[in-house]
Amino acid sequence: MANTSQPLRRTALLASGVALVGLLSACGTESGTPSTPRPDGSARTTVTDPGAGTDPGAATDTSPAVGAAPSDTAGSASASGRTDGRCHTSELRATVGRVDPGAGQRNFPVVLTNTADRTCTLYGHPGAAFLDASGKQLGPDPERRPTSPRTVTLTPGESAWAGLSFSSPEISGARTATPAALLVTPPDEHDPLKVKWTAGEVPVGGDESSVSVTALEAGTGP
Repeated sequence: MANTSQPLRRTALLASGVALVGLLSACGTESGTPSTPRPDGSARTTVTDPGAGTDPGAATDTSPAVGAAPSDTAGSASASGRTDGRCHTSELRATVGRVDPGAGQRNFPVVLTNTADRTCTLYGHPGAAFLDASGKQLGPDPERRPTSPRTVTLTPGESAWAGLSFSSPEISGARTATPAALLVTPPDEHDPLKVKWTAGEVPVGGDESSVSVTALEAGTGP
């Protein structure tokens, strides 16, 4: 007679095992939300009950949402235009006013006018240099006359001026040359403005040949 008890026992054990696995799976989903897959294959855990007491050592997802825009940072420039208040070379026009002679001196107002559509400021001494027709500088750079600079605020169309002075060559006996142009560089700028020079000879060497320039102040001249 064949023994049928062994196959029946194996079938019963297999059925009990399947039922136990199903019970454990059901219990595991009752305590929280199951992990959902992320594009990179890792799991993203969603905590549904903050007061339930999570494991301090458990990994949490702190990555930013896909497509999130970066926040503004301090010091970033506005897309609408410049944020600084200084007048830039591209926003200015340079001119040289009429000579103001006196006591053996020749004095000229060098004028910078705001051509921009915004208000800007100038502070300090402009740079200056005489050029010949080929663009070569004549003589040394003018010296900065000791003065107390003040900030000059220019609304569109307003001007500031600095005094360019030197001793009359006829009196000083300095070696002279006749410039074709005067380069004027606004304070704190690198790019100069070229102005046609029509005022004759200037000292470029020898005794009493120094040229000086004052700090900028509001207006177009004395």
